[in-house]
Amino acid sequence: MRRYTIFLFILLLCSGLKASAQSEWRFLTEKEGIKVYSKAVPGSKIKALKVECVLYATASALVTLLLDIPATVQWVSHTKSCVLLRQVSPAELYYYSEVNLPWPLENRDFVAHVKVSQDKISKEVSVNAPAIPGWVGPKKGIVRVSQSIGLWTISPLDKNRIKVSYSLQVDPGGVIPAWAVNALSSQGPIDSFIKMKQKLQLPVYKNAALDFIQN
Repeated sequence: MRRYTIFLFILLLCSGLKASAQSEWRFLTEKEGIKVYSKAVPGSKIKALKVECVLYATASALVTLLLDIPATVQWVSHTKSCVLLRQVSPAELYYYSEVNLPWPLENRDFVAHVKVSQDKISKEVSVNAPAIPGWVGPKKGIVRVSQSIGLWTISPLDKNRIKVSYSLQVDPGGVIPAWAVNALSSQGPIDSFIKMKQKLQLPVYKNAALDFIQN
């Protein structure tokens, strides 16, 4: 019985180590201080992504940009349209977006629920933006994304710099090769973050102050 218990413990330990190894982020690419990572997701052929960088900006500046829904088409890669559906509060909203994919793939669309929160002690800001069902009916020729988890984590380093981490796990739905999604996933975040850095230098974002964010 004792031998069986030891064997079972070792088996569980090895299984745990294997699961932990599978969940580790793997470095993909880096450009202009923007690092992109990926990791396998159990039960999915599509890998999760994480983007990290340090920005010369405040948390209020980045949150203001993230909540500026019409401006999304100007900096988020492959975004065809982005429309505000409902502004619940200054820190919470719903929006609809259509994503361009290269022919012969069909475009994707989704509705996201964005909610901003901040830890009052560490001042770390979280921007949670999962895809949700409903709000907008299905559109012909466009595949609806029903499962998507997006999370921004903004950590202040000093009064002029923030550390940004963005993670995304998405099921694009429909018929689309996993290799195509995974191949596009490394360059898209790089392009988006480079444009985001440029946008943050505009006065409307750079000088932004939000009542619900402590910089």
